[in-house]
Amino acid sequence: MSYLAKNYNRKKISFKYGKGSYLYSTDNKKYLDFVQGIAVNSLGHAHPKLIKAIKDQSKKLWHVSNAFQIPEGEKLAEKLCKKTFANYVMFQNSGTEATEAAIKVARRYFYSIGKPHKNRILCIKNSFHGRTLAAIFASGSKKMTEGFGPKVGGFDHFTFGNHNSFKKKITKNTAAIMVETIMGEGGIKTIPDWCLKELRKICNDKNILLILDEVQCGIGRTGDFFAFEKSKVKPDIVPIAKGIGGGFPIGAVLMNKKVALGMTPGTHGSTFGGNPLAMQIGSAVFDIISKKKFLNNVKTNSTYLIKQLIEIQKKYPKIIKEVRGRGFLIGLKLYTDQTYFIKKLMENKLLTIRAAENVVRILPPLNVKKAEINFALKIIKKVCSSF
Repeated sequence: MSYLAKNYNRKKISFKYGKGSYLYSTDNKKYLDFVQGIAVNSLGHAHPKLIKAIKDQSKKLWHVSNAFQIPEGEKLAEKLCKKTFANYVMFQNSGTEATEAAIKVARRYFYSIGKPHKNRILCIKNSFHGRTLAAIFASGSKKMTEGFGPKVGGFDHFTFGNHNSFKKKITKNTAAIMVETIMGEGGIKTIPDWCLKELRKICNDKNILLILDEVQCGIGRTGDFFAFEKSKVKPDIVPIAKGIGGGFPIGAVLMNKKVALGMTPGTHGSTFGGNPLAMQIGSAVFDIISKKKFLNNVKTNSTYLIKQLIEIQKKYPKIIKEVRGRGFLIGLKLYTDQTYFIKKLMENKLLTIRAAENVVRILPPLNVKKAEINFALKIIKKVCSSF
């Protein structure tokens, strides 16, 4: 029997090692991994530069308290700020911690300038911002919040794409709008550039902060370092995680100088957040992904993959309804049952994962090879032809 709690519906498969885009199961089968820990292993499995970063740092220092200065954290924070809109960074351990901290930053900012009544966060209904209590109520999902009452207050919701509903929900108490630039768990739904620009304008006009959750879509996943960069919009706060650690648990909140005003000593903390081992790995990941050549390669290869998937959709219009997403954050919205489709892909040695709205998520590592993309396409075609 397993002594693990039953809060996951795990597939009956386990792995003994991985290399690049591939996983090797305990029963000696080779799988093309287009899950990658749900957009976490941004550089695939066992990347040599990440192995070296772990090995070198592990011989020196793993963890110290944030009661002391941590040079490795200072170094990664500087890299992130110089690359992005941000002036300051707070390191966490995960995406849900990063979004929780983002909520605290927004509320604390208005408190610090004498407007404590501005404390409500406006979010998209059925979005995903993590699994802590505040995060599930921020997501506005009945399924996620069921059984976890009483309700955590301070969140309002609007329907994706319903601009009239959105504008009506803004009140004098609204502190921030928090949205995923591309909704991952919610079905790979992209907020258009014009809409992000409109959000920024509304925030400016009404003295509201803009929080763009880039936990899943950030760190090179779309071919830009952040997904919002394409729109030329500058947010106030951005929670990140997943890809920045390349498989090692790292989260962070990026913020501009204005909102950082309220984060004085004692307002937030994390025992493990920003420890030397995590920071050294994060720096190694950043140094690879932030390069223009690397990001351009992501754009080129992901454009090819999406175009080929659209061709498959045209050939099998009764199987695939729509190809969604940008970069290597891709969704196939199906007519057929997603669970069965994912099962058939896995039987043919391609690993994918589900999202809402009957969508199959395709999340290759950012350094996936063209031959591996073609192999995945071949499997998808084969599964479509079997229906």
